[in-house]
Amino acid sequence: MTDHRQQAPSAARNRDPILAVLRGVMPAAGTVLEIASGSGEHSVHFAQALPGLVFQPSDPNPDARLSIAAWAADSGLANLRPPLALDAASPSWPVTAADAVLCINMIHISPWASTEGLMRGAASILPPSAPLYLYGPYRRAGVATAPSNEAFDRDLRQRNPAWGLRDLEAVAALAAAAGFSGPEVTEMPANNLSVVFRRL
Repeated sequence: MTDHRQQAPSAARNRDPILAVLRGVMPAAGTVLEIASGSGEHSVHFAQALPGLVFQPSDPNPDARLSIAAWAADSGLANLRPPLALDAASPSWPVTAADAVLCINMIHISPWASTEGLMRGAASILPPSAPLYLYGPYRRAGVATAPSNEAFDRDLRQRNPAWGLRDLEAVAALAAAAGFSGPEVTEMPANNLSVVFRRL
């Protein structure tokens, strides 16, 4: 029998630091929509640690959804839903309401249109004060970017010219235009940031 579970080394490294931030950000109860869930390892880890929340993973990639479904089945968690086919850039999402939106390591490995769609879609389904949580590497005005991030950015752009590290200020401006607060930023290991916007 084929095991469809994929393993992302970065997910194993960053899941606990991310969880530590999520504990202070996520609502006590409700539904969390995860955009670009990838392997599904984050969904399982967070659903296990935050049993009061229902996690709805999603990904546009069929292979990723197979992996997410396999991890979910293996976990047996009642608060982890089957993955949805969802492209952040799409003008309509298959989810009409959520209490939080979670998006880890997507913005720099997708076209800018995906970030535009993420802001638009999250704004349309979140109630006032609900969080949109982003995680990943960013450029910041006036803050020296780590050499490893610069090398990563070059590598991303070589793989796909539409990819690359985004300016946090540009992401924040997009969020503000969609109806979100300014960013709450937490420095994370390996030169990453946790960035939280709240629906106004």
